Amino acid sequence: MAITVKDVAHAAGVATSTVSRVINDHPSISQATKKKVQKVMDELGYVPNISARNLGKRTTSAVGIILPPLDSKERLANPFFLEIIEAINGEARTHNLTTALAIAKDIDTLFENVKAMHTEKQVGGFIITYSVIDDPIIEYLRKHSIPFVLIGQPYDALSNTIYVDNDNQLLGQQATDYLIKNGHQNILFITNTTTENIFYERYFGYQKSMMMAQLNAHQSLTLNAPDDYIKFEDKIQATNTTAIIALDDIFALRIIQLVELYGYRVPDDISVISFNNSIFSTLTHPYLTTLDIETEKLGQIAMHKLANLIKGDRIEGTRFVIPHKLIERETVIAKRHASK
Repeated sequence: MAITVKDVAHAAGVATSTVSRVINDHPSISQATKKKVQKVMDELGYVPNISARNLGKRTTSAVGIILPPLDSKERLANPFFLEIIEAINGEARTHNLTTALAIAKDIDTLFENVKAMHTEKQVGGFIITYSVIDDPIIEYLRKHSIPFVLIGQPYDALSNTIYVDNDNQLLGQQATDYLIKNGHQNILFITNTTTENIFYERYFGYQKSMMMAQLNAHQSLTLNAPDDYIKFEDKIQATNTTAIIALDDIFALRIIQLVELYGYRVPDDISVISFNNSIFSTLTHPYLTTLDIETEKLGQIAMHKLANLIKGDRIEGTRFVIPHKLIERETVIAKRHASK
């Protein structure tokens, strides 16, 4: 049976309103009474309900986590978002904060959800887990001076936006450098989105690496609509591709299926490298060679910075970069050049 405020009040010999004031650290309650009530709460194992405490204070100790529109099965199942939510939740607890999710299938509904969370004072700030151009949600948060932290690089107002990110251009460059080091020259960059900043940064890194190696940087291939997949084999043949960079791990698994569908083998005929080092990277053989973006640290630092913003603490700088590392597995091998 759960311990209630009434149980604590009875055991401490005080009114329930006194217990509520102790929980909310009200200045009208003496330190002696606070210690007395706190001792009883500890002995009874009573844990204050954060939501009830917030209601009594007419403030909030919750933060909102905004996921991108979950408009596809791939995005819905992407482990990055589950991992980032878990990391944010864990860090929030260290700041005595709870979290609430803002999710929807389209941007308009998501925007309405965020507005409702703000106007109904459900949360004191937000963490946005994606970065797209002309995002109405970011515009709304800025307009109303609502504390928020972005995971990813913003498209504008970089000096006025607190954001936590990897160096995604460097990620794209290092993935390409690794393939070139293994003898690959015809390398194709494949994505399933062209609206998120993460694509542009990683693709720019690919282009930079190819140009520095004096190799031809191909136009990226977007596989999103069903008709796009028909173009896949034509692109592979036209470019004589021996290696592919996929935007993330779950998308890389789809690429590997396509490669094998058209009679190629991974990594014997075509090597594949991706990003995130999610659980999917070791669920099937061959295990994915990928770049670990330290998802847990992204979430932790974003939550820590948001807690500082909510408290009004001064934050030095706006960009906080999380390091990454290459995880060598089974989907990249050295290119075997045909003998003459």
